[in-house]
Amino acid sequence: MRELAKPVTSAERRHRIERAQQLLTEHRMSSLLITGGSSLAYFAGMRWTQSERMFALLIPTKGDVFCVCPTLQEIRVRELLSAGPLGNAEIHTWEDDEDPYGMVFAGLSARGIRSGNFGIEETVPYGFIEGLAKAATGLTLVSGTPVTAGCRMIKSQHELELMRLAAKVVWAAFKAAHESIHAGMTNRQLSELVEQAYRQLGFEGFVDVHTNSASGLLYGSPLPQTIAEGTIVLMDGGCRVEDYIIDICRTFVVGKPNDKMKRVFEIVRQAHSAALKAAGPGIAYEQIDAAARKVISDSGFGPGYKYFSHRLGHGIGLDLREWPYVALGNQERMRPNIVFSDGPGIYLRGEFGVRIEDDITITDSAAELMTPQSHSLEEPFKV
Repeated sequence: MRELAKPVTSAERRHRIERAQQLLTEHRMSSLLITGGSSLAYFAGMRWTQSERMFALLIPTKGDVFCVCPTLQEIRVRELLSAGPLGNAEIHTWEDDEDPYGMVFAGLSARGIRSGNFGIEETVPYGFIEGLAKAATGLTLVSGTPVTAGCRMIKSQHELELMRLAAKVVWAAFKAAHESIHAGMTNRQLSELVEQAYRQLGFEGFVDVHTNSASGLLYGSPLPQTIAEGTIVLMDGGCRVEDYIIDICRTFVVGKPNDKMKRVFEIVRQAHSAALKAAGPGIAYEQIDAAARKVISDSGFGPGYKYFSHRLGHGIGLDLREWPYVALGNQERMRPNIVFSDGPGIYLRGEFGVRIEDDITITDSAAELMTPQSHSLEEPFKV
């Protein structure tokens, strides 16, 4: 399926930079600083592992984007930038005995930016922020999240296409591995089947598999586990298509589930459906968490976070977990082309856990799952 993935173009990334400049103006920021991470990939099309030496991309409200980087990394930076819209960007280089923070503000000053709010992307290391704060004159450091999240939360049609392809890949890999499972297999062996399926489909993926009492822990157990007849298996993972991620979770049983397992699964499935039904443009995120949590609590697995021990979901895109966070207390409202997970669960310590997770995209009038909902413990991939 690799040939179905169309890379993001330089023109698309230039449009993203223009949108960031619009948001900078709307939020009264003079500029935005980004270091290594997914936002750098989003705007510049490059992946960069940040070290103790500061590399930074600067997006001003006016004037050209520029970079500040160590001299010893300049050639590598130019090579990485050449694949995106910033191949000819101005680069300010610094030696190890020079001050990179002063260069940031010198570059902004050359573009007429000497005062106002200076946006910092949320993953910038504290040591860099401290250095910038000391060097700043006339500029006030503020969170750049309204700009980065404001751009990245609303997916383009191309981004949605890539994520729908990722959903097909994950679904096919999980389904193939499920068809090959048997009692006596270890959780690691099942993980390897999923990873092999990803490779055959042409993509990189990830998966966590837990069984027996380990499934009753939200993050499972690092200890080796063997899948036995009649026990719960929880399989959680996803894959990347052109850096865009999809994340799903399926819970099933090898053999026949007992009545308690079936009851818990059906409650979680109803909670999953309640969240989907409640979602839509203009609806607050806390409302769909509350809808799912009410189903679980009213069924005897409450109150609050007692058995459903986490938020309903999280935004997804270039990062596995990004804005928005679908949790009680988040009164932000859904908008079209936002993607987030719907993943309620019930976790019974010492027994088993059940979680069903799919990703939802908001349309102009409703909410849609990107993968078919889990059917049952015996047939999780029946459509």
